[in-house]
Amino acid sequence: MRSGKLILALATLAMSASVVTSAVAQTKEQFIPVLSYRTGPYAPNGTPWANGFVDYLKLMNARGGINGVKLSFEECETGYDTARSVECYERLKSKGMSFVQPLSTGATFAITEKAPIDKIPVVTVGYGRSESADGSVFKWNFPIAGTYWVAADAILQAIAKKEGGFDKLKGKRIALVYHDSPFGKEPIPLMQERAAMHGFNLQMLPVTAPGVDQKATWLQVRQSRPDYVVLWGWGVMNSTSIKEAQATGYPREKMYGVWWAGAEPDVKDVADGAKGYNAVTMQHGAEPNSKLVKDVLAMVHGKGQGSGPKDEVGQVLYMRGAMSAMIGLEGIRSAQERFGKGKIMSGEQVRWGLENLNLTQPKLDALGFAGVMRPISTSCTDHMGSAWARIHTWDGKQWKFTSDWLQADEQIIKPLVKATAAKYAAEKKLTPRTPADCQS
Repeated sequence: MRSGKLILALATLAMSASVVTSAVAQTKEQFIPVLSYRTGPYAPNGTPWANGFVDYLKLMNARGGINGVKLSFEECETGYDTARSVECYERLKSKGMSFVQPLSTGATFAITEKAPIDKIPVVTVGYGRSESADGSVFKWNFPIAGTYWVAADAILQAIAKKEGGFDKLKGKRIALVYHDSPFGKEPIPLMQERAAMHGFNLQMLPVTAPGVDQKATWLQVRQSRPDYVVLWGWGVMNSTSIKEAQATGYPREKMYGVWWAGAEPDVKDVADGAKGYNAVTMQHGAEPNSKLVKDVLAMVHGKGQGSGPKDEVGQVLYMRGAMSAMIGLEGIRSAQERFGKGKIMSGEQVRWGLENLNLTQPKLDALGFAGVMRPISTSCTDHMGSAWARIHTWDGKQWKFTSDWLQADEQIIKPLVKATAAKYAAEKKLTPRTPADCQS
């Protein structure tokens, strides 16, 4: 009997040692999940983003990792479907993810509810919940580098400048052609606020996903003849909208797309037919001459490790993916500064790093983003860190910047963020953090 207990005890000890050894083995590299979609109607746009994201992870490993810590990653195909995105999140979180980038506003809404329990930051570079810029309420969400309210405000500023000022928008008609989803509905509060302030008429035209049939929508555009069309699309919806505009004779120079409707896949099939079409950019545009691109071509593609075709490196969505990966990894680097260089960071530690991100221009330059981005600095209450954008325009062959830097009007956006975040906190019975909480 005693012999049996001894054997059982030894077996239990051996199993425990095995688990510990396995855990140690798994923590030699920092794990990065890649929620991507390379299939379905959104694949033409999702694929270059994923290639840029993954290539940047490979580039960082080629550079030696983050203070010597190498990166491992695993892709999970979501098809831009919220349920499948959540399934990917649930499966990959067991691998020790330090942050997640859902690449879907719908998925962001769902994962936001899980993040505080799992203690995993949700990084949404240029998408997600606009009100999550308020870190006092959304402790685990980081819409770093710009939200949809920033994008909408920048577009309206560009339109106002073309007309000679916001006062000239009174009586104008602006149509919002949007993807009928949480993503597509995000700009509505900001645009309604601006419409009330400046007296323009806002026409809202939802498009059923994925957006391959827009005949009825553009019939309404042809009938109402708005002064401007703001396109809030993604995937095949974008090129379909531009083709419909061409077919109905709506001027492309009167069209302004969100930054997910302003890349090469959106216009290349239309080519000259899309000439004059504008889109807001999230800081960067196509950056084929950047140091980052040169490094990727030399250190990743040059070694036969590229994730996609060479000619897409430096294109708009490829750069967006690389930028998104960089921001997440710099959150890890920031965490290491406090919790120990050369160590694997937990989700909770990376949350602190993302909340104390300070991407100065010299840091961005050293990472290969010189001339591509402006500095980003987050805090306990500001989880966005930057509100700058530009407009670029398709000339029939390539995208070219056609505006100076535009900064979203914080006098409009901050109260909107605060009010919407407070409503969310009340619904979820959350107590917003105070400055004292942020110091702990």
